[in-house]
Amino acid sequence: MLAQSFAPIVGGEERVVEDLSRELVARGHEVSVATLRQPGGALADEVADVKVHPLRSSSYRVVRSRRDVERRHAPPVPDPETVLDLSRVLRRERPQIVHAHNWIVHSYLPLARTSHSALALSLHDYGLICATRRLRRKDHVCSGPAPVKCQQCAVDHYGLTKGLVAAFGTRSQESRLRRHVDVFLPVSSTVEELCRIRDDEVSRVIPNFIGELPPAPPEDPRLAQLPEEPFILYFGDVTEDKGAWELAEAYRDLAEAPPLVLVGRCYIEELKRQPGVHAMGAWPHTLAIEALRRSLFSVAPSLWPEPFGLVALEAAAAGKPIVATDMGGLRDIVVDGETGLVVPAENRPALTAAMQRLIADADLRERLGAGARRQAARFSPAAVIPQFEQAYEVALATHRARAA
Repeated sequence: MLAQSFAPIVGGEERVVEDLSRELVARGHEVSVATLRQPGGALADEVADVKVHPLRSSSYRVVRSRRDVERRHAPPVPDPETVLDLSRVLRRERPQIVHAHNWIVHSYLPLARTSHSALALSLHDYGLICATRRLRRKDHVCSGPAPVKCQQCAVDHYGLTKGLVAAFGTRSQESRLRRHVDVFLPVSSTVEELCRIRDDEVSRVIPNFIGELPPAPPEDPRLAQLPEEPFILYFGDVTEDKGAWELAEAYRDLAEAPPLVLVGRCYIEELKRQPGVHAMGAWPHTLAIEALRRSLFSVAPSLWPEPFGLVALEAAAAGKPIVATDMGGLRDIVVDGETGLVVPAENRPALTAAMQRLIADADLRERLGAGARRQAARFSPAAVIPQFEQAYEVALATHRARAA
């Protein structure tokens, strides 16, 4: 596994890589993880029988930004120190498969010619063609890449230096990346479509999966910050493109509104001061799930084409209904009227009405929650892990055919 960050870093992609590694080990595979060293402290040498190899990063020191305070990000170009460290890991491990996750794959490409490993690339977002990885421009879904447009958008998103590196790297490395990947693994049909996977490229859509949710944690003082009365939950990064501001505005219009709890890194300071809103900040995954269990329902009001929507799947596994926008991979999880309520993006009255409906109707919440729990079974490890194993066989066959 090649991932830019890993446990103890908390995030959707990090959880996917860790859970996939654990499940593959349980099925008899040998798995190790190569990942960037993080500023928060040393990585564990091993996690659940998965050996962890730390990788250095030159680009972190050259184009560091405020976003790198908590975690380091791989650029869409080869990083010299990462390439060097990764070459040592490959000589030691001699893997049959390198399963990369997003941009850190670029530091594997210089080694691909001499490596005997097949390359699988999971697409958790739109980083294959988009410098910001979100396919969102000026508060709207982007129509697709173009040189000047991408540079301007990346600079606005990252700042001048890092933005130019991201825009140039994404555009210049795309064709090289497509040549070396033996199988693409987009997390949804939306990602496959918007990343423009071609008919001559090998691709398998494999969704994220979810096992048993972590049990209730030992009493933690942060849980005491949750409102005692029933509350609505939003969990994930609190950003405009994930719809957090839209949610706050719709929340203002609720009649006799219960508290709104935000669990995640908050990038919109104004929301912390809005009446009725409780911004908890980033919590460990176990605490976020406990907040989910205690909530009335959750909300995923994304304004961008959400690649998958792991928070919606976690809500389903917890038996909680969700109000979600009709965007991207959320459509693969949330079924309107069966597992939650689906509303158009950027439609505040519809978002308010859906929340009001769930607040007022306990029977509806119970029915939708039961449907959500049944839906989650479609994304169990038993259903999804064999799809990865089959994709690895496809990658090996493709790699052998290319080498012949």
